[in-house]
Amino acid sequence: MKWEEFSEFYKGKNVLITGHTGFKGSWLSRMLIKAGAVVTGYSLEPPTDPSLFDVTGLSDEMHSVIGDIRDLDHLKKVFEETKPEIVFHLAAQPIVRDSYKEPVYTYETNVMGTVHILECVRLTPSVKSFLNVTTDKVYENKEWEYGYRESDPLDGYDPYSNSKSCSELVTHSYAKSFFSQGETRISTSRAGNVIGGGDFANDRIIPDCIRAASSKQEIVLRNPHSTRPYQHVLEPLAVYMTIAMKQYEDIKFQGYYNVGPDDRDCVTTGNLADIFCEAWGEGLRWVNRYEGGPHEANFLKLDCSRIKNVFGWAPRYGVKEAVEKTVQWAKAYLEGEDMLKVMDQQIKNFFHE
Repeated sequence: MKWEEFSEFYKGKNVLITGHTGFKGSWLSRMLIKAGAVVTGYSLEPPTDPSLFDVTGLSDEMHSVIGDIRDLDHLKKVFEETKPEIVFHLAAQPIVRDSYKEPVYTYETNVMGTVHILECVRLTPSVKSFLNVTTDKVYENKEWEYGYRESDPLDGYDPYSNSKSCSELVTHSYAKSFFSQGETRISTSRAGNVIGGGDFANDRIIPDCIRAASSKQEIVLRNPHSTRPYQHVLEPLAVYMTIAMKQYEDIKFQGYYNVGPDDRDCVTTGNLADIFCEAWGEGLRWVNRYEGGPHEANFLKLDCSRIKNVFGWAPRYGVKEAVEKTVQWAKAYLEGEDMLKVMDQQIKNFFHE
């Protein structure tokens, strides 16, 4: 994945991103803008305050449409007006614990939202490449020690994970029912936990660490022994751009892809907090304070052999580097720096270091 390839391919192409005001959506929007794409975003207002979208001023850099993925009529109008060639679907209710509080909203957004975006793709001849971004949590989790493969059964446990499993199945059905002639290439990508600058979400480990560090408090961990695959946000985004580009050029690349870190970067929450404390400095430490709560998986990782074989992909940052980049971004933000410049520099470093 060379930046020059992205710049050559995406230059001048109409690209639509759902969920562009979110954490991953903001980073992806900026990458596409820098690659020369004409970018339209369709999303709710930024999900957090502050938000990466606002602190980087991305609304001035792209065509930003505020809308609900559940509103099919509005979504159709945006497709008719912008005539996208490539569509990235990131809009979702992404928090496991929130899905227990609002299961109906979670299913409406994550399942019917996927139906709506695929229906718009079906009705829009200009779309040649569609990527649905899901999660490593789509798999039936048996707490196995080996990574889940794309051929393993889908059956997420909690409403968030299950709704994303359903989103996968909806995508599979539309691909077979309406796009079997290859006029539009359809893929899904199942990513592990991402970390990086500008994530202000609730109930996520690194944002919680940053909030504690900036207020000079101890970090409170509710489950330090759970194991997750952690990767820098730019890792899966580069893969998303690669999949969308490659399948646009050749239908043989459409399919289902895991994207996650190597095994050595599947670490416990406690290990991650240790790495964060070391990177932040200032004598920061964490405490174990289990507060109970709904079921969450204890052990989860992905087998990424397929994407490595198909695209020759390999992670660029290990978990230590990913945390260090996140800490650099957070400290720059707290010091009042120009965060769009910081974002651009981190994108440049990722592809050229």
